[in-house]
Amino acid sequence: MFKVAALYNFTSVTDPGALQADLRAICRTHGIRGTLIVAHEGINGTIAGTVEAIDAILDWLASTNSHGGLLDRAEIKFSTAANMPFNRLKIRVKPEIVTLRAPEADPIKRVGTYVAAEDWNDLITQEDVILIDTRNDYEVALGTFEGARDPGTKSFVEFKDFVTENLDPKAHKRIAMFCTGGIRCEKASAYMLSQGFEEVYHLKGGILNYLESMPADQSLWQGECFVFDERVSVGHGLVEGEAELCRCCRTPLAPADRRHPDFIAGEQCPHCAGPEFQATREAARERNRQMELAALRGLAHLGDDAVAAAGALAAAKRSRREADRRRNPGA
Repeated sequence: MFKVAALYNFTSVTDPGALQADLRAICRTHGIRGTLIVAHEGINGTIAGTVEAIDAILDWLASTNSHGGLLDRAEIKFSTAANMPFNRLKIRVKPEIVTLRAPEADPIKRVGTYVAAEDWNDLITQEDVILIDTRNDYEVALGTFEGARDPGTKSFVEFKDFVTENLDPKAHKRIAMFCTGGIRCEKASAYMLSQGFEEVYHLKGGILNYLESMPADQSLWQGECFVFDERVSVGHGLVEGEAELCRCCRTPLAPADRRHPDFIAGEQCPHCAGPEFQATREAARERNRQMELAALRGLAHLGDDAVAAAGALAAAKRSRREADRRRNPGA
């Protein structure tokens, strides 16, 4: 069992490059995998490892080292995974820890009003509240809150256009928004405040906190929550969901998608069955074949260790069994 930590913090980082080097060294020492993004505005990412390894890196981040206390007031969400959910370690320096390209949106200076998970239902069921899902379309497709508006964005930078085209600070007085772990709402709420919106609320800790805190029988959440690792999605209690990634186009697929006639395990899904994806499908087919062979031999492939490869093999076999059952329903 692996411990997974999703974290972010908007805090001043003097030297992102130096922080990147130090993080890479300590993560490699403890066998941690995942993705961390550092910028002058803070740190963001999700990492996984043994319980001891994750505790060690978080202790280092929280300590008063040469970079300061990077986890002061940070949002950290923990969950577990049966298999290592990441293939490798990636630590990147970027201009922003979540890209909006709106300098006027500065969460270090100002953000919207945080709403605790236990108070969220009361807020979003009020008639004058406009509820907005700030995530991208493929994430929303797996699950969202009842009554939420889907901006239909392919990337977060498009959120600004959605606001300009669909919302008016004079007409829409009360805005509530949510995202996976809370980070996008920090930027989004800061941006909306800069555009003249006065009452802007966001779910503290995001969907992950809500799914962990809210009993399923009281929940207004519908579906599963997409996560950016090999678990693909989680449900109430942060248990691993039923979604799988298409190995061709990387679209998260619910069970209904995998029952579609255009779905072929490890090769394509209904979203990439067209001729324009032919080369990508061929590459996915070959990669899937190589991973299965590597897993059967107990070998690593393309940066995957035997555990990750075995997980991929299990997922592929499960998908093939589903396909076989559809072709031979009486078998």
